[in-house]
Amino acid sequence: MFALETHVALSVLIPLIGAIGIAITSSVPNIRETVTLVTSVLLCLNVFSILPGIMNGAEPTFLLVEILPDIALTLKVEPLGMTFAAVASSLWIINSIYSIGYMRGNNEPRQTGFYVCFAIALSATMGIAFSSNLLTLFVFYEVLTLSTYPLVTHKQNADARKGGRIYLGILIGTSIGLFLPAIIWTWTLAGTVDFVKGGILSGHTSAGVTGVLLFLYMYGIGKAALMPIHRWLPAAMVAPTPVSALLHAVAVVKAGVFSVLKVVIYIFGIDFLTETGAAEWLTWVAAYTLIAASVVALTKDNLKARLAYSTISQLAYVVLGASMATSMAVAGGALQIVMHAFGKITLFFCAGAIYTAVHKTEISDMRGLGRQMPITFIAFLIGSLSIIGLPPLGGSWSKFYLMLGAAESDEIYLMIVLLVSSLLNIAYLLPIVARGFFYPPLGQSNEPVAVGYEKSDFSWQNIKEAPLFCVLPPVLTALACMVLFFLADPIIRLIEPILTP
Repeated sequence: MFALETHVALSVLIPLIGAIGIAITSSVPNIRETVTLVTSVLLCLNVFSILPGIMNGAEPTFLLVEILPDIALTLKVEPLGMTFAAVASSLWIINSIYSIGYMRGNNEPRQTGFYVCFAIALSATMGIAFSSNLLTLFVFYEVLTLSTYPLVTHKQNADARKGGRIYLGILIGTSIGLFLPAIIWTWTLAGTVDFVKGGILSGHTSAGVTGVLLFLYMYGIGKAALMPIHRWLPAAMVAPTPVSALLHAVAVVKAGVFSVLKVVIYIFGIDFLTETGAAEWLTWVAAYTLIAASVVALTKDNLKARLAYSTISQLAYVVLGASMATSMAVAGGALQIVMHAFGKITLFFCAGAIYTAVHKTEISDMRGLGRQMPITFIAFLIGSLSIIGLPPLGGSWSKFYLMLGAAESDEIYLMIVLLVSSLLNIAYLLPIVARGFFYPPLGQSNEPVAVGYEKSDFSWQNIKEAPLFCVLPPVLTALACMVLFFLADPIIRLIEPILTP
């Protein structure tokens, strides 16, 4: 039985060892993919072995390397990081299963490099989740960017290279140009960059300086995709669907909004931001991003592009929760990381299954597909309802806590923004399902079919679902969306220590 500190180190080490194993077994695909699955399972088991200790108040710490006195790369597990690591490690298992079905089903090239980079990205994600200070967070944040770049450019065509340039340019540019200066400035003001409950800046800076510093962090953490530095996310949609799932649900964007929450809670402090009012501008930016991205999503006919702008909008919920700086709102933001991860990965899995089965990417071409792919479209419906925030699905809890946070702040306009956003979510997600089930295939009448016609038109011989490994994962994550409705209380109890002074 290892000590908790050893398990913390293993969380970063296991995916790296797995990456080496994947590279060594590259010539035998079955063994290579077995190594991928075993590595993902071992990581998940290792992460969850830390959970009981965290629930009992432990904060295991592991020193990676001391650079200078009082400046070190150190891992430390706290409730918010534990939550993020648990989500990412769980979804890696399901995404690994899906990747096997998708990569084989579409005869994708360079599969070994794909799995190796994926494993390195998960190692970086664990480092981000368990970072004990800003320096550690920054280093693993950059490793995540660099390790996912080959995944974005996987197809190696002109579109992939262009998307990769935008992806790398924006994320590296914002982190070097804004995030790193913010870290250095924080060091000069507070004399430390450690994550401390209640923050480290109170008494060291004025309201004006706090607002500027907050700006540097919020836009320096480009993975949070706040407008107007969101373009990297739609540009990255040229990647294979398992990569899109990694970007939107497992690691990348979640690393962004997780970092936003961590900086707000442990560097600025919720109470300090409330006292100074320095986050008021961020509330407006998050609200604008939330609505504007949803409106843009309505205009997109490409399914992955629509889901990309949906993600930009949904990420803004987390930033909005952080900017309101109340315990309820921050709880809603933390829950949104969990609930959106399972809902959005379901939608991307379904998009990939549709492409694998019938090679369709445009929503306008998906008429009648629900009757050919009923399992996929039912999973898409469940994921959509969770994203919208309807009970009994997990996504309803994050929206509920954010609404409570807006009420706690006496911000009526934010309650209206949240309501309008949910209506927009309905407008850009549910017509996809309706088109699949209630419209006839292309070449027939444009009118919705009658119920009787729908039943008579159905035939088991017409079923054209994707391979099992592309269908099983969205079914599992759709079921998880339902199960999470009943697990909101344990998650809140896990993160409760960060919400109380």
